[in-house]
Amino acid sequence: MNVDSQASRTWGTYVIPAALLGFVGLAGLAHYNDERRAIPKGQGTSSSGTTAKGPIIGGPFSLIDTQNQTVTERNFLGKWVLLYFGYTFSPDVGPEQIQIIAKAIDKLESKHNVKVLPVFVTIDPQRDTPSQLQAYIKEFDSRIIGLTGPVSAVRQLAQEYRVFFRKIEEDKDDYLVECSHNMYLLNPNMEVAGVFGVEYDADDLSDAILKELKRTQN
Repeated sequence: MNVDSQASRTWGTYVIPAALLGFVGLAGLAHYNDERRAIPKGQGTSSSGTTAKGPIIGGPFSLIDTQNQTVTERNFLGKWVLLYFGYTFSPDVGPEQIQIIAKAIDKLESKHNVKVLPVFVTIDPQRDTPSQLQAYIKEFDSRIIGLTGPVSAVRQLAQEYRVFFRKIEEDKDDYLVECSHNMYLLNPNMEVAGVFGVEYDADDLSDAILKELKRTQN
C-alpha cells in the first residue's frame, strides 16, 4: 500500500507518522484479504459446474478520455488491455509504475509482436482533468489512454475492480492519497485475466502477460 502527496511532487521520501502507517497497514491487510477472495469476471463457475464464492472483479463503466470523449468498456472489446489505477499527482510510485507499464508494452511489441493497450484510470478525478491527464501521459508514453470522469463514476469503477484508495490528511487541494496502484490484464472480452501489484518490474510484467496470452491460445 502506498501513500503519495501532491506537496512532494519530486521523487523523494515523505515522512509519515508511525501511528498512521500502522493504521494504513491494517487497512491494507483487510483489502488484501478481500482481493484474494475476489473472482475475475467470467470465472465465477468452475469446470465442475459449481459456482465459486467471492466478490466479482470487473464491470461496465462510462468515463471520459483526454479528448473529452465518452469511453466505455465496449470501446476495448476485441483487445488485450492493461488497466492501471493511479493518479498524476503521485510523487514516486505512480511515475515508476507508468514507466514499468511503458517498458513492458515496448518489450511485448518489439520482441514478441504482441500488442496490449495500456489504459490509465485516475483515482483523483477532482485534480486529474482531461488536459492534466493528457499532459502527464505525454511525459511517459503517448500510447497510454487516460480516463477520468465524475467522482461517482470513478468510485464505482474502483469498487468493481476492488481497487482501494482514499484521501487522507486533506487540506484543500493539497492532500495525500492512499492507493493500491494495481494493474489488471483484461482479455478481449473485458474479463480480468490477471492482477499485478507494485512488486512487478517491467520484465516480470511482460513475462506474466505473455504467459497468460499463450495460455489462452492453447
